[in-house]
Amino acid sequence: MNKSGFILLLLFFSACNQQPAPSTSEQAAEPAPLDPATVIYTNADIVTMDEKQPEAEAVAVRDGLILAVGSHADVESLAGNNAMIEDLQGATLLPGLIDAHGHINFTAQTLATANLSSPPVGNVNNMQELLAVLEQQRDNTPEPHWIIGWGYDDSLLAENRHPTREDLDKVSADRPIMIRHVSGHLMSCNSKCLELAGITAEMDDPQGGIIRRLPDSREPDGVLEETAMEPLYTKIPQPSRQQRMAMLQNAQNYYASHGITTVQDGAAQLEDVALMSEAAGKGLLYLDMVAFPYVLFLGENLDQVKTSREYSDHFRVGGMKLVLDGSPQGKTAFLTQPYLEPPHGQKADYRGYPSMQDEQVNNYVAKAFANNIPLLAHANGDAAADQLINAVAAANELHGNKDRRSVMIHAQTAREDQIDAMLKQNIMPSYFSAHTYYWGDWHRDSVFGEERAKRISPLRSSADKGLRYTTHNDTPIVPPDMMRLMWASVNRTTRSGKTLGPEQRATPYEALKSITLDAAYQYFEEQRKGSITVGKLADFTVVDGNPLTVGPDKIKDIKVLQTIKEGQRVFPHLPQ
Repeated sequence: MNKSGFILLLLFFSACNQQPAPSTSEQAAEPAPLDPATVIYTNADIVTMDEKQPEAEAVAVRDGLILAVGSHADVESLAGNNAMIEDLQGATLLPGLIDAHGHINFTAQTLATANLSSPPVGNVNNMQELLAVLEQQRDNTPEPHWIIGWGYDDSLLAENRHPTREDLDKVSADRPIMIRHVSGHLMSCNSKCLELAGITAEMDDPQGGIIRRLPDSREPDGVLEETAMEPLYTKIPQPSRQQRMAMLQNAQNYYASHGITTVQDGAAQLEDVALMSEAAGKGLLYLDMVAFPYVLFLGENLDQVKTSREYSDHFRVGGMKLVLDGSPQGKTAFLTQPYLEPPHGQKADYRGYPSMQDEQVNNYVAKAFANNIPLLAHANGDAAADQLINAVAAANELHGNKDRRSVMIHAQTAREDQIDAMLKQNIMPSYFSAHTYYWGDWHRDSVFGEERAKRISPLRSSADKGLRYTTHNDTPIVPPDMMRLMWASVNRTTRSGKTLGPEQRATPYEALKSITLDAAYQYFEEQRKGSITVGKLADFTVVDGNPLTVGPDKIKDIKVLQTIKEGQRVFPHLPQ
């Protein structure tokens, strides 16, 4: 029996002792046994995110659902006197946190590679330290395996540049080395890697990508952008099915440790979908996972997208994903105005470039609407946002402006007129608001300049206009730290400690809503997730501080104590 059970029995015996003792001819009634199927969470600061009942003293759970929310007396009355008591010892109980956009299978892969990130995520500050990490990976990885790293950030390296093939050849000229930029939209390769991929001076830049070259030469310098990376994907040796399953489990545990109960795999490959489906069938998933296959992996046959709003063993396909441009920190996002400082070798009027032409975007959006397939579309730059808005407007004309909840992923540079257009066309932005911390200084000083940088992730403008939005970490681009995400939305503080566009700050309540109730709404799941409401799933996150009442700058310091999925604790005590 747990401690809470003893407390309940003590209360029971205390009540019994106040009654007259039975006579010798009477037999004392046996106390009712505890009911482990019903749990009452109490002694907590409960944040329900339910406007009809914003506060509560206790919550009762039975069969994975929320049975009662309210005062101690009311909840105990509904749950019965023999319910288990879970004393949260003054912690804060939140609705389960929801990942509005991320890549769990990509995260699974990066967790198994060399960490080339700069602080606070990693320890790489310059080229020498980056190469040292790769040398360690080389020594720990038997030949002939590839040497793979993740997360380098040219904007944070002391040299302020990408590693080149020349740099990476110092680690090994015989074994292929491939390292991915923190944005996920660029990579750097050594000479052996380029050779295996067939990337040569004779190769032209592909549509939607760039092969960076040595100065005054067509010889590749090792850095590949966007679609230019694709030849590598078929060359990298893939782990076995068993290894991939173990990697997925590791990533699932990683998300659970951050209080997340619903996870996304945006731009999933078809083999990722098959892997998650298999894991679900084997009972290995305990978090809900929603996959959005990347449209280019589907070809013209969208019949492969078997979407459902119902989970099968914690997995479902939620729709499909388009990618319209790159990343602002990598300077590949598609803008209407030039970058403040163009990448090396580009002209002063460089504005990035689209990943798809207008006709392609229009075609895919129209097909998605015709087949009732929910749509996520990555659009960082405002020119890419224009592409999506125009395509959705055209599709709405053809198929009716229904409640499809099409999502503009990232929407970093959304203009005021685009916010109005999203509201009109029923497009919901999911803002990558963690950018204000991780790359705010870079955006101000090199990418956009002061005026445009202070408008990235325009949360205040969206809220004031009545445009519902979510926020996300885009993991593995940054860790799935939801409290730091909230903090970034509320404070907009950069790495250097400066405030970037205070006029676009969200309130703590709005920031929490964007990762709970509004995130549930984005997935068409607001009737079963996102708030602590009777009848919804018992998905909870227990933290050591209330993000709505602590000082705004303290939100990032809040720690996750427990993650509860459908009434079962999945962190820190993971299922066996």
